[in-house]
Amino acid sequence: MTPPLPPPRRHGFWAFLCTLGRGINVVRLLIINVVFFSLLGVLLLLLTAGVAGSRMERTLQDDSVLVIRPQGQLVEQYSIDPLQRALSGLSGDAPKQVQLRDLVGAIDAAAKDKRISRILLLPDELQGGGFAALHEVGAALDRFRAAGKPVIAWAANLDQGQYYLAAHADRLLVDPQGGVMITGLANYRLFYKDLLDKLGVDVHLFRVGEFKSAAEPYILEHASPAAKQADSYWMGGLWDSYIGEVATLRKLDPAALRADIDNLPQTIASTQGDLAQLALNEHLVDGLATRADLIAMLRKQGVPADDKGHSFRQVDLARYAAGIPNDGKLFAPGVAIVVAEGEIAGGKQSPGSIGGESTAALIRAAREDRKTKALVLRVNSPGGEVYAAEQIRREVALTREAGIPVVVSMGDVAASGGYWISMNADRIFAEPNTITGSIGIFGMYYSVPTTLAKLGIQSDGVATGPMAGAFDISRPLDPKVGAVIQAIINKGYHDFVGNVAKARGKSYEAIDAIAQGRVWTGQQALDRGLVDQLGGLRDAVADAAGLAKLGKDYPVRYQEAPLGGFERFLIGLNQSASVRVMQSWGIRMPNWVAQLPALAPELQLLRNAKAGTPNIYADCLCRPR
Repeated sequence: MTPPLPPPRRHGFWAFLCTLGRGINVVRLLIINVVFFSLLGVLLLLLTAGVAGSRMERTLQDDSVLVIRPQGQLVEQYSIDPLQRALSGLSGDAPKQVQLRDLVGAIDAAAKDKRISRILLLPDELQGGGFAALHEVGAALDRFRAAGKPVIAWAANLDQGQYYLAAHADRLLVDPQGGVMITGLANYRLFYKDLLDKLGVDVHLFRVGEFKSAAEPYILEHASPAAKQADSYWMGGLWDSYIGEVATLRKLDPAALRADIDNLPQTIASTQGDLAQLALNEHLVDGLATRADLIAMLRKQGVPADDKGHSFRQVDLARYAAGIPNDGKLFAPGVAIVVAEGEIAGGKQSPGSIGGESTAALIRAAREDRKTKALVLRVNSPGGEVYAAEQIRREVALTREAGIPVVVSMGDVAASGGYWISMNADRIFAEPNTITGSIGIFGMYYSVPTTLAKLGIQSDGVATGPMAGAFDISRPLDPKVGAVIQAIINKGYHDFVGNVAKARGKSYEAIDAIAQGRVWTGQQALDRGLVDQLGGLRDAVADAAGLAKLGKDYPVRYQEAPLGGFERFLIGLNQSASVRVMQSWGIRMPNWVAQLPALAPELQLLRNAKAGTPNIYADCLCRPR
């Protein structure tokens, strides 16, 4: 039997296409296998590390030191995208934000934890955080000390914000090559009028309030006398509070402390430029110590060595906070907290900023939840859009009308629009160094006919009436149109002052006298009846629970927008002990993984993709990076 003939060999372009297809298939299979086995390897590592990690979580030993080393900004609410935060943690690059609630919660839990013997505070990587937030952390440290446990603070260098926190320690040490730099408060701004004049941009400012100076840089060459007067008053109040509290904590004379700060250029010569020795001489610190000296001191005080015998038995803040047990009562009636932090803008905004729709929706969701018996609105905002603030204020008013008491807790700043959203609460709490008030309103409009003229461009045409084309920026602003805008601003100010007067039970004239856009500290606001009591979030929550008659045992929960399932998984993974075990083994994702959201913006599209339906996009994905 004749064997079958082999198929004819393909030649030319067709053969090239076949070869290319086989090559693409091989590459495709190779990529799939690499991805599959890589994911399998990571999963196996996580499972292995998870066993060790769960054991590590269960075996927090007695006489452990809670090491608090806050890195980055101290915030009320994360503004870093959850996916970015998770990837940063998985790659070993800690996100540069610390939530105030997590820090205070860990300190309070450690005060009751018999396994924690003391706190070691390392504050020199804390970048910002207003005095009100630092005051809350300091109060938590004081509660820890009141439980009979010491707080030790050590740093290489301390600025005045970091020092304000470190001053709460029983023993404060700095490195011999470091020091303390306290300079006082200042408020300098850039002014753009000359630049705008050169560009030919006409800026039209409409405002009510003698002290409403937020937009002055666009119309003046320097700060107005009224602005300087107001700023000097509230900053002086903040600085007096700082000096008084630090002096009390360090057992110093306030006048002597103020003089030491102001006379730094003269006193530094006494130590030949040695800031650390100067801090010791002025009793700002208790001693000078290197990191090795610090470890030796802790060991001498009875803290056991770590497993390797090189350091001391310790647990870091992230690991300890992740292991704090739930109180198990989240489904019982209690107090809900809504955080309003950042600029106020219209629509839906991401966490770390306030949206007229999104923040109002959180308040509404808390109100409609049967578990909510009281609401605390935590405000840390300099203000923003008026209508967005009004949307939020209305939800606060509706919550009270529904029989749910509302208490506002002001953070670092709750001014202007931040006060607008606060004014209808049953009670308002502020820290002594909260920045609040600024009850005023302004609007800005710019036009560029002069700019166009410099370029040889003119605008001309016809309109059907005096208002038609009135807001065309290529045309000069008609004074009649300016009068319309000013009337709207006047009405907005009248509404603001009138609503505050009604909410605070005062006359319009009484509120107008302390409004005018003027800024106050929390203490100054209390003296003028703009807030009800000095205190932090803890005090506000207790007051809200009292108004709701919840007794002493009640759950507290944060009302927040829900995360997606994948985000929850990554954040939970990032907080898990298994990841920390992997990192201790030297296994971590490459640092570039944390940059994926920025490096590959097209991946962001997939986060909002709907399953089971075509997802059609009109996005060029051409953002420069």
